[in-house]
Amino acid sequence: MEKTFVCTSIGGNDLMLIWDGGRAVACERACPHEQADLSRGQLSNGRLLCPRHAASFDLDDGSITAGWPSRPLRIYPVRIAEEQVWIDAKALRNAGSPQP
Repeated sequence: MEKTFVCTSIGGNDLMLIWDGGRAVACERACPHEQADLSRGQLSNGRLLCPRHAASFDLDDGSITAGWPSRPLRIYPVRIAEEQVWIDAKALRNAGSPQP
């Protein structure tokens, strides 16, 4: 199973596109807890492990490991069409808005 991180910046947002087997996930690149570069982290069982503090984020909903004082990781809607990756522009514009 192939696992790959691709880093990019779109509209001032630093993002990561994560390929985990056949699944694509787009998320913010900086850890919401300590702003560590999550592209230096690791994937394990559908979770992204922060390289700085060893907490992990669920790639389905962004939730952090229980007990860590942090907001969830921002996950952006992504789709693959005609061999291109599309990330929801409205979600990126709202990236600075508080999450529920």
